[in-house]
Amino acid sequence: MTDYRYKGKILSFWQLINLYTVEIPIIQRDYAQGREDKKEIRLNFLNALYKSIDDEKSIQLDFIYGSNVENIFQPLDGQQRLTTLFLLHWYAAIKANNKDEIDIQILNKFSYETRITSRDFCKALVNNIPSLKDIEKEELSHIIIDSSWFYLSWKKDPTIDSMLRTIDDINKKFHDTDNLWEKLVSNDKLICFYFVELEHIGLTDDLYIKMNARGKLLSPFENFKAIFQKYMNDQKWEQDKKATETFAFKIDTEWTDYFWNSFKKDNSIDDALIRFISTVAMIRQSIDKTDDRISIITKLQDNPNTVRPENFSRSGFNYLIDCFEIYKKIITEKNKLDLNFPMWRHNPKTSIISEIVFEDNIFSQINSASYTQKVLFYAQTEYLLKANEFNFDQFQNWMRVIRNIVSRGNIEKSGKRPDIIRSPQTFDGVINLISELSKGCENIYDYLSSKGKRTSSFAKDQVDEEIIKAKLITNDINNKQVIFETEDNDLLMGRIDFVLHCIDFDYDKIETFDLEKFKKIQKAISKNFQKDSDVSNELRR
Repeated sequence: MTDYRYKGKILSFWQLINLYTVEIPIIQRDYAQGREDKKEIRLNFLNALYKSIDDEKSIQLDFIYGSNVENIFQPLDGQQRLTTLFLLHWYAAIKANNKDEIDIQILNKFSYETRITSRDFCKALVNNIPSLKDIEKEELSHIIIDSSWFYLSWKKDPTIDSMLRTIDDINKKFHDTDNLWEKLVSNDKLICFYFVELEHIGLTDDLYIKMNARGKLLSPFENFKAIFQKYMNDQKWEQDKKATETFAFKIDTEWTDYFWNSFKKDNSIDDALIRFISTVAMIRQSIDKTDDRISIITKLQDNPNTVRPENFSRSGFNYLIDCFEIYKKIITEKNKLDLNFPMWRHNPKTSIISEIVFEDNIFSQINSASYTQKVLFYAQTEYLLKANEFNFDQFQNWMRVIRNIVSRGNIEKSGKRPDIIRSPQTFDGVINLISELSKGCENIYDYLSSKGKRTSSFAKDQVDEEIIKAKLITNDINNKQVIFETEDNDLLMGRIDFVLHCIDFDYDKIETFDLEKFKKIQKAISKNFQKDSDVSNELRR
């Protein structure tokens, strides 16, 4: 029996793209060799290529590993070298005197799948070869950026930014090299590498992590985004959308822009993005009423990085897009979302969304915002999405009602007042309650005072009290201020039924409300019981 051992083969870049379509898979990192801080590595590699071409002496670039699926080669190791060789061949095409004799379009067989912007840039680069005269005037990257086909948003793509930098270095190094195209494509042994298909040696894509260990590890967000993009494509959720309107395009451009400007931390927004997406996934589990939602909510609360594409239904995916879009609008327009009433221990340092994406709070040691903070985020988001026009006062009223509901925990014998939302079950319940109430978020007091039967039974007593408050406020606007002052008390924390009891208020008869008596009791409470610690042990007994 013949002992056949696959040894791969030696190929040049030109041979490779004539044999296969070369596709940098979405699981790969961005093109790093062109980064500003990789200048020494980049120049050393270009110097080695230049010396090989100038001396006409062969150079072998080590192994290029990858998978071949239906004649599409996806490199798992060698991405950086292949990208630089692609750019060198593209530059050689510019310098070729007779473009009719070269097949420039074959370079379209090289493509990036890490970002949709990177893929489109590579295609546009090949289809818009500048003239030789143009590269004499200024840096080649400036000519490309100033071209009509170049989207300015592409400058934010780290792979494109790196490619432009490498193109300028190639131009400086090979500007005076004659017959560059002919030298690259006519001599298969000049610049070549060992080509190995993993399938032939019994290996699969699972080897990627080990093989890529020399490079920059992908963040949880980058991994999620790559898998999510494939999941969206498989589900055909965006098949009718223009490329510039897709999730993949926007997450790499305009959404990244406002996250970068607002939520950058340690020169990265990956954590902010994954926490934002994970929070929306938790919310949608409750709204979609999935069978295993309690387990998934628990898992995402414990670790936002465990979010998976399967956590989103089609409607959940659309809601995620709506969330990104509405916060882009709000942040861009600099609308004020500050709350003008106390939130007690849930008072955000800067904003509710910052509590979600920064995790900069007392719960940060477990790498997740609290259930309550995520509920407040959902309530805020619902108003922003459902209000036809942002009204500051109505937004405050809506968030005040939600605050009262989520802060209602009773005082224990120890004197502590624990959060009401302390489990995935209560999170699930309050999310569905807010979903129901949000139908009237544009004018919550009108909605509550006229609303009939409720579906949700969560926090029934407090919701009933909010309905009474709404009726008192809509019946006489003069009642509003004193009710607000009473429920803002640190001891009462949104709950005024004790005060209503003291004035012998009949819940079934709004006209029995005595405003003057209510004011007197409110003043007495405000004077003597501003906070929990004002209640002595003697009074408790």
